[in-house]
Amino acid sequence: MAFKKNTVIDWSTRYEQLINSTENKVLKNFYSSAFNQPLAAIKDVPFVAMDFETTGLNSKDDDIVSVGLIPFNFKRIYCKHSRHWVVQPRRNLHEESIVIHGITHSEVDDAPDFNRIIDPLLEALSGKVVVVHYAAIERQFLNNALLLRLKEGIEFALVDTMEIERKALQAKHGILGKLFNTKLGSLRLTHCRERYSLPVYKNHNALTDALATAELLQAQLSYHYKLDTPISKLWE
Repeated sequence: MAFKKNTVIDWSTRYEQLINSTENKVLKNFYSSAFNQPLAAIKDVPFVAMDFETTGLNSKDDDIVSVGLIPFNFKRIYCKHSRHWVVQPRRNLHEESIVIHGITHSEVDDAPDFNRIIDPLLEALSGKVVVVHYAAIERQFLNNALLLRLKEGIEFALVDTMEIERKALQAKHGILGKLFNTKLGSLRLTHCRERYSLPVYKNHNALTDALATAELLQAQLSYHYKLDTPISKLWE
């Protein structure tokens, strides 16, 4: 499925449709256990932050080389339940991507194919709302990775911390900002975290970036939302 920016989806209905339409047992289990309570208050929602490192930025031509996951909620981050995998991509590593994420040819040569982590990955995501920083990357890369291996993609609700920050900056700039076409400021994960005085982490490690994303959402929820805000106001 191709997702458009700001697409409004009734995820309760969509998950029911997906349960009935998929022929893959793993995906059927994932959809059956998906968090589908649109009116749940954000303070009660179980989240899981997810981040990928990849061979490049084109989800059609590139592949995943590492995955980081960390479950959390409005108050706590559960580091002991975090997961991190390095996997062997079915696309060649670009030298540019090695410089960014530091994962070398020798590391991926000894790593399992993404096939080997599909079950534990989807199990770790089940029953939680996925949180990412820049939905177009994680959603499309996971979809295409499963298309390549299972011949079927995946759909899921998620919260995008980049989109939350964009809306927060737009609200801060107001009418005058729009009138004079004032730049909103950087939406990079590091720069978003700086606005909330969050600590500086080394970028481009999937697990560290997942942790950074979880902390960022906690800060954004505290600054911009009431605790009883329904999750349907945030997910897409």
